[in-house]
Amino acid sequence: MAGTVRKLAAGVVLLAIAGGAAFWLLTAPQRIPDADIAALPPGDVARGERMFYAAGCASCHRAAQADPAQPPQLAGGVRLVTEFGTFVAPNISQHPSDGIGAWSLADLANAMQKGVSPDGRHYYPAFPYTSYARMKLADIADLYAFLKTLPAVEGRAPDHELGFPFNVSRGIGLWKLINLSPAPVLSIAGASDEVLAGQYLVEGPGHCGECHSPRDLSGGTVKAEWLAGAKAAEGDGIVPNITPQSSSIGEWSQGDIAEYLKSGFTPDFDSAGGAMAAVVKNTGRLSDQDRAAIAAYLKAVPGRPNGFPAKAQ
Repeated sequence: MAGTVRKLAAGVVLLAIAGGAAFWLLTAPQRIPDADIAALPPGDVARGERMFYAAGCASCHRAAQADPAQPPQLAGGVRLVTEFGTFVAPNISQHPSDGIGAWSLADLANAMQKGVSPDGRHYYPAFPYTSYARMKLADIADLYAFLKTLPAVEGRAPDHELGFPFNVSRGIGLWKLINLSPAPVLSIAGASDEVLAGQYLVEGPGHCGECHSPRDLSGGTVKAEWLAGAKAAEGDGIVPNITPQSSSIGEWSQGDIAEYLKSGFTPDFDSAGGAMAAVVKNTGRLSDQDRAAIAAYLKAVPGRPNGFPAKAQ
């Protein structure tokens, strides 16, 4: 009897060890092959500036009191209070220790496309790398070149405020297996070049779906309700449905959407407010061609019922 108990105990220990090893392997951070980074041409600063505003980097990372007339001061510090905890946008200025001034292009590319830090830790998906994973590496190289032209800002942003188990970042590796993919969200039959250009901007650098799509219990985006609106990550508000079935912009023309992204004015001469006002500060820096492409894509996506509870309206 005692021998049987010892064998069972040994079996349990072995299963625990095997399970732990499997977890460790499955959750290991993945990186872009070095050869893919080495094959990139030097980044272009002007194209990188376009990516900077398409990706809305300043919305989260710009210092709150920074002079908008000066080059972006990317000291971070914006707090995102969610049901998982409070996430704080880091300093991404060119400061060598407080920011990312010491990062290589590979470091930036792996952060944006794989959600992995230079020292091999998983980033939390409050950083929208699930969208940036759809970006072209060449565009990230351009962004890197532009970031190098911006000033260094002293001061490290505070750490995230997370409780157990969300403070154990290794488990994000499992989350990534389900939610991280470079594949486009939608397949739009017969899409024009303009629609495809808009799809790239919306699904990739623009990361519009990160706010405008509902999320499942794990915090992953529900692709079947893409852009259908969602409960806001903070507070009790909602982020509106922006598909053609939307009661807010469903009747807008492509030109109406493009103008809103440029000036912030709706067809009824209302203006963008809240978080969208910050978005328009970025989209207003894009070209008319880019804004028209985004609008064309939004008119081409499938219409969806609202992805947020009726009581939240």
